Amino acid sequence: AGQAGSGGHGGRGQGPADGRGAGRAAGRGRKKKRGRKKLVAWIAVGSLGLVVAAAGAVYWQLNGNISSFGDEGVSKDRPAGAQADAQGRVPVNVLLIGSDSRAGANKDLGGGEDGGARSDTTILLHVYADHKHAVGVSFPRDALVDIPPCLLPNGKWTKQQTGVMFNSAFSTGNTDAGNPACTQNLVEKLTGIRVDHTMVVNFEGFASMTSAVGGVTVCLPNDIHEGDLNPNLGHKGKLLYPKGIQKVEGQAALDYVRLRHGIGDGSDVGRMRRQQAFLSSLIKEVKTKGMDPTTLLPLANAATKSLTVDKGLDSANKLLSFGLSLKDLDLHDVKFLTPPWRFDKERIALVHPDVDQLWAALKADRTLDGEDASGGASPSPAAPTTAAAAPAPATPASGAGIRVGVYNGTTTAGLSTKAATALKAANFTVTSTGNASSQTHATTVVQYGPGEKANAQTVAALFPGATVESSTKAGISLVLGKDYAAAAGGSAGGGSAPAAPGPLPSSVAKETRSADDDPCSNVSFG
Repeated sequence: AGQAGSGGHGGRGQGPADGRGAGRAAGRGRKKKRGRKKLVAWIAVGSLGLVVAAAGAVYWQLNGNISSFGDEGVSKDRPAGAQADAQGRVPVNVLLIGSDSRAGANKDLGGGEDGGARSDTTILLHVYADHKHAVGVSFPRDALVDIPPCLLPNGKWTKQQTGVMFNSAFSTGNTDAGNPACTQNLVEKLTGIRVDHTMVVNFEGFASMTSAVGGVTVCLPNDIHEGDLNPNLGHKGKLLYPKGIQKVEGQAALDYVRLRHGIGDGSDVGRMRRQQAFLSSLIKEVKTKGMDPTTLLPLANAATKSLTVDKGLDSANKLLSFGLSLKDLDLHDVKFLTPPWRFDKERIALVHPDVDQLWAALKADRTLDGEDASGGASPSPAAPTTAAAAPAPATPASGAGIRVGVYNGTTTAGLSTKAATALKAANFTVTSTGNASSQTHATTVVQYGPGEKANAQTVAALFPGATVESSTKAGISLVLGKDYAAAAGGSAGGGSAPAAPGPLPSSVAKETRSADDDPCSNVSFG
């Protein structure tokens, strides 16, 4: 130490020189290490930024794809929403509409030749409270129904239409976008079930979705040629689909689900069966591929591009949340069926009371075998329950030649439709249905004009407990009270309580298919 402190110039200079050199070397080492760390950090930040940007781009793309319709056209006279079960879980009812609009690229895929849009396919999907079971009910597009008032593009509401085809609801207003709110109003009025969400998919979206999953497995009982797809062709044409199992996508998939001729009796009933088999295969295809982004992203893009939804599903976040809520659905417990029906000349009529029992079962969240979605047994027939339908009259009523207007005097939705059905079954002529001027009627009353007392009493015989009263207004009006609401499965205090369903007709169970059924089974009729 002394030498370093007292030595010559060289000694004194050497010490500091060595220190500065070591410091500079250490500094260079630290700078290199810090530089490498900064580089790694910037790469990580940059990569994360690219991922976030890509995710954001995908989100905005999907978000920008989605179209929606407002709720101004949705009826104010709606069934009450479903109640939560003991675990706080709530059933969900989704109305799925396939549109054959000729707008945009749809025309090249076989959309309608005329303007406007029609509902080529309509399915009410009931997702049970446990979100593991679901039932999709296909509505025959040519079923004769009563369509409630619907909103037109000019802001006016239509009058109720009686005895018209089911799919005419969607074309009300004659626009390329269709009228999904009108179809929703019809389904709610027809079933007494509140629709939570409505989704419309057009031809272009449907074709793109089938390509996004790499095709869908289908089956045909015999060869199908060009002449079957287009009966106006005038000759057999080339083979389009060979008999048996095959995969279809894009235009071929679209033609398959629209095909009517060359299979069975050529009716729409057979086509609905093939559509149900197709949807079963599509669900199976998506679930088999799982959460593979290479499948899901193109599928999401294809679906949202051609999707029109209600305001409850009008963003990518809302659709994603809803989609994830269905991830636990089991293929075997996803069922498809057509409501009980019969031919009515060249059209279709729904069969009562069988179809009413189906609606009651879904409304009560009971599976088709009479159990609740958690596996509990249905109530014993001997147990005291609320009746699922209005009690039968003590003596049969014959309404031939008697005209009646039917009005709902309560806040329970769907009563006028139910009562009108009972009247028609007894040969009465229903002139109109709707809401009464007051919704506080405790009991059902039949109001009659001059000279109509005897006919009013005949009407009252069909509704036990109903009273008759004279009116200065001509004709007969049936005003339904809370007593009828309670007997018909509603709540006497207003709102709609689930009816206690009995066993479903065997015809319903026989015609039901599961999503995991053999693709070759039950794909034609007649």
